[in-house]
Amino acid sequence: MKAVILAGGFGTRLRPLTLEQPKPIVPIFDRPFLYHQVDLLRKVPEIDEVILSLNYRPDRIETLVGRGADAGLPVRYRVEPEPLGTGGAIKFASEGITDTLLVFNGDVLTGIDLASVVRRHQERDAVATIVLTPVENPAAYGLVETDPAGNVRRFLEKPSADEITCNTINAGIYVLEPAPFDRIPSHRPWSVERQYFPSLVERGETFMGYVDDGYWLDIGTPESYVQAHRDLMAQRCPAGPFLGLATDAVVQGPGVQVGEDVTFEGPCFLGEDVVVAAGARIGSGAVIGARCSIGPRAVVEDAILWQDTQVGDDAELRQSVLAERCRIGPHASVSHALLGRGTTIAAYSRHLGVL
Repeated sequence: MKAVILAGGFGTRLRPLTLEQPKPIVPIFDRPFLYHQVDLLRKVPEIDEVILSLNYRPDRIETLVGRGADAGLPVRYRVEPEPLGTGGAIKFASEGITDTLLVFNGDVLTGIDLASVVRRHQERDAVATIVLTPVENPAAYGLVETDPAGNVRRFLEKPSADEITCNTINAGIYVLEPAPFDRIPSHRPWSVERQYFPSLVERGETFMGYVDDGYWLDIGTPESYVQAHRDLMAQRCPAGPFLGLATDAVVQGPGVQVGEDVTFEGPCFLGEDVVVAAGARIGSGAVIGARCSIGPRAVVEDAILWQDTQVGDDAELRQSVLAERCRIGPHASVSHALLGRGTTIAAYSRHLGVL
């Protein structure tokens, strides 16, 4: 069995973080996000390879991920010549493959038991299985309705109140048999959600819905990207470096250097080779990437710093996300900010964002 991760999106909603870094490899506790998805795929014994479907900045992803040694499964790449939509991307990525495919949207954080999904798909001899997740406000989403036996009956795009018959939405995870892919036009944009899946319903194919009540999050906005870190720290999602630790754990990578009189308030995370100078305070919710330096008496609280960022003496950083190689000057104050790669905040400046 092969797994396909749809990793070609532009990550527009996450800009400026994704101007240089494609969304599938934005860091979650200093690991590329797609590695968290591969962690789940590794629990499915049948999966022997991951295919990354790419379009935006494929060079950045290929350079970082390589052949998959750090990811934990062999990885190969299919780079779309132009954006093909979800259906077109799946067909393009799976050309020449006759095995069952497990498809993962590249922005989904979940703790789902994928092996159970595959078993259900095989037991029902289904052409396709779509994972569904329940939501509290169904009117804000496109819904997927199933019958009592779990067969998908129809798709409802942002229904009105009187049209709502269920609360389950597409979770962005599918198990697919490739035989019907000949219905998808080659090298043309095509939607698996709006075109391919409805065609299976119309033809009466065995198309199953698998409802999972566990943790699920689309990390595609700054708010949800921050929420993913908070949820992993709180162990709401069964993954990540805080799993099984105390609720106020301070997780440190190798080579961390801590000066005198540094105060930690967990949960917080420090990547490898981070330097924290004397008198600094690392507050709850802080995530500090590899090789960052925190100056004397500086405060970092409820903020996410990507690798190689520097925070100056007496600076304060709260409720913000900073991409790699940012520079926060001495005595500067940054709050609720979203800073792109290489941003510099001058000494004594005050920067209040909208995050």
